[in-house]
Amino acid sequence: MKRKFGSVTVECVLGDITEQPDVDAVVNAANARLETGGGVAGAIHRAAGPGLAAEARPLGPIRPGEAVITGGHGLPNGFVIHALGPVYGQDRPEEELLAACYRNSLALADENGAASVAFPAISTGIFGYPVEEAAEVALRTVRDEAGDLRNVRLIRFVLFGQKDLEAHERALATRS
Repeated sequence: MKRKFGSVTVECVLGDITEQPDVDAVVNAANARLETGGGVAGAIHRAAGPGLAAEARPLGPIRPGEAVITGGHGLPNGFVIHALGPVYGQDRPEEELLAACYRNSLALADENGAASVAFPAISTGIFGYPVEEAAEVALRTVRDEAGDLRNVRLIRFVLFGQKDLEAHERALATRS
């Protein structure tokens, strides 16, 4: 599913975020220390190789809502943007912190000249954020930020499971 917000196309696809060769930057659902972990962070670090951890480690720790950028290393992407999402029920206010992840990631992508960026469903794995709520926050934030982007023209949500894809497609369909 695709939608246009001004000059920015937003799409939702089922897939593996480490296999997006046509995207300039991928977003890592990072941990605070920017180290290899499970889920998205583990997949990105495994695919990128040890150089990613070596570059990222000195940039941490980061706090919920913050994002930092590194090179793509062994990934087919020029950049990896590491964003720390909130732990649902613990980091408050969850909605504002999650929105900050998307806003700060888009700003870094744009500032670094990326024309395209791929996002996972930040905070919906072990951090426990309900997928439906997270999708609403993500798509609302992307829609609100789209008009201010100078370089980014494609925002792709790469969802690992069908349930996540459907939640994000519903949220995208209701954004006007």
